[in-house]
Amino acid sequence: QGWGYAVFGKVVEGTEVVDAIEKVQTGNRGYHGDVPTEDVVIESAEIVE
Repeated sequence: QGWGYAVFGKVVEGTEVVDAIEKVQTGNRGYHGDVPTEDVVIESAEIVE
């Protein structure tokens, strides 16, 4: 289809942040459906090996 996204990863701490993101209101934006009505910004992340 030429558009979309995929997310790969594992949350090892801070799951309350994921729970908060899950609860944001979603709607349509352009051709995309079920996207947040307001931007969700992750200000930092780190790779743990």
